[in-house]
Amino acid sequence: MNYKNETLRNALAAEYVLGTLRGGARRRYQKLMMESQLITETTWMWEQYLNGLGQQIPPIEPPPRVWQAIEKQLGLVKSDVSDNVTALPAPRERQPFIWQTIAGLATAAAIIIAVVLAPVAPPKTAPFTNIAVVADGEAKPLWLIEISSDTLQIKSTSNLTARTDKDFELWMVPANGEAPISLGLLPEGGQLTVSRPDWFKLATIAALAVSLEPNGGSPNGSPTEVLYIAPISAV
Repeated sequence: MNYKNETLRNALAAEYVLGTLRGGARRRYQKLMMESQLITETTWMWEQYLNGLGQQIPPIEPPPRVWQAIEKQLGLVKSDVSDNVTALPAPRERQPFIWQTIAGLATAAAIIIAVVLAPVAPPKTAPFTNIAVVADGEAKPLWLIEISSDTLQIKSTSNLTARTDKDFELWMVPANGEAPISLGLLPEGGQLTVSRPDWFKLATIAALAVSLEPNGGSPNGSPTEVLYIAPISAV
C-alpha cells in the first residue's frame, strides 16, 4: 500500500486515533509511525483535531430507562416471579463513573459518525500552517510544535520524562550554516504558546533542535548538548 498517498494516510491516521484500526493493521501502523516522520505528524494532526471535536459536543443526560437497564445488568436490582423489579440503593460513588462512561461512549460514537460520513481530509480549521514533531530515538513524539503566522504553540506529550536537574531548550537551526538561535525553554508538561519572532522565516530554517541545558537555559547562548533534531513540515 502506498502510505504516501494523502487520502490513505489521513484515513489510516483517523482510524488509528479513534481506535477502529485493530489487530495486525494497528500493529503495522504503529511500526510505520516509528519509521516515518510524515506518518507521525499526520497522526498528531488527527489527534488534535478529533480531541477538539469531542470537546465541542455538548453532554446529553440519558433518560431514566438507561440507568435502570444498567442497574439490572449490573445486578443492582432484584426481580420476583411476576418480573416486577425493585431498585436497590446504588452506591453514590458508582453514579459519576457510569455517567462519565455513557457520556464518553456517546462522544466516541458521534466522532466516529462524523469521520465516517465526512470526506476524509486533513483538518481545515487548524490555525497553524506548519508543524514539527520532536521525537526520541524510538520515534516516540515528545513535543508537537505548531507554527502559525503569529505564534509557536508547543505541546509536550506523556512520553516526555521531566527533569528537575536540567532544562530542555528549543533552537532554530539556520539553513545558511550559522549558529543556532534560541527560541526559549520547552515545557515539560502541558503546553506553551509564544509569539513568533519577526526573524523566524521558514525559508531560512533548516530544522528545529532541542538541547539539554543547565537549569535556566544555555549559559553561553549556544546549545550545550543537542538531543533531537526536528524538520519543519507544511500542513
